Amino acid sequence: MEMDSNSSSGSFILMGLSEHPQLERVFFVAILFSYLLTLVGNSTIILLSRLDARLHTPMYFFLSNLSSLDLAFTTSSVPQMLKNLWGPDKTISYGGCVTQLYVFLWLGATECILLVVMAFDRYVAVCRPLHYMTVMNPRLCWLLAAISWLGGLGNSVIQSTFTLQLPFCGHRKVDNFLCEVPAMIKLACGDTSLNEAVLNGVCTFFTAVPLSVILSSYCFIAQAVMKIRSVEGRRKAFNTCLSHLVVVFLFYGSAIYGYLLPAKSSNQDQGKFISLFYSVVTPMVNPLIYTLRNKEVKGALGRLVQKKSSDPQDLVSR
Repeated sequence: MEMDSNSSSGSFILMGLSEHPQLERVFFVAILFSYLLTLVGNSTIILLSRLDARLHTPMYFFLSNLSSLDLAFTTSSVPQMLKNLWGPDKTISYGGCVTQLYVFLWLGATECILLVVMAFDRYVAVCRPLHYMTVMNPRLCWLLAAISWLGGLGNSVIQSTFTLQLPFCGHRKVDNFLCEVPAMIKLACGDTSLNEAVLNGVCTFFTAVPLSVILSSYCFIAQAVMKIRSVEGRRKAFNTCLSHLVVVFLFYGSAIYGYLLPAKSSNQDQGKFISLFYSVVTPMVNPLIYTLRNKEVKGALGRLVQKKSSDPQDLVSR
């Protein structure tokens, strides 16, 4: 006898790759590898930002916020994915699904706002370099970070609560890798037109609008970069901004596809893999993008490794 998914005693079934069971082990290995890289890469950025005094700047403060967010973002869904891919049990408890719904949406919306904040930081750094440290003072940095986290939380509370009011009529099979708003709307048996309208409206505010603001700010940044006389200065500014733009397009592109397309008319298989992309791939590549093109981060990592390797020698000499 099926339990009602609206009751706290019910549970949901995350279908994932149930139609392609032969791919489950392959996806398990790939997702596990990506998750480990995510843990190592983002933890390294947070560690370096805290330990190296040269990285105690607004840019790396926001970057460490992004890394902390990515760690929590991927951890909110990947362990459950790995559990479901490894064995025959595809269930997730009602409480687990609700928690995943709230946390995943909270962190996703927070990243939308935080990327705008990081674009503002780059705008001030490039277009107002002489006033950078005055404008981006510690108080403002903490305020912008708080706005990002609290703004994402407010969005999650409103959207997730509204989604959970839908009648699921005993249906428990979520055709996705995780519990998220578009998948839950597709699960509902009643009229979801209002939910889809709210979803599109809120997600336009959190994706299309921030993306437009970011792109507009980078138009001003590009004009300022072209006025820099030093070739080395232009290259450094270009590399820093390019890293941020790549992250922006990866995250917003997948989020817009996954959330702004009509919830019941979009291709479900494509929707599932888009969810997999922004929940697994994007948090993994973010630290790679920022470190591979960033001499300051690579220099801080080299200094940390050199310090650790020299410590035993110091102890022996003493």
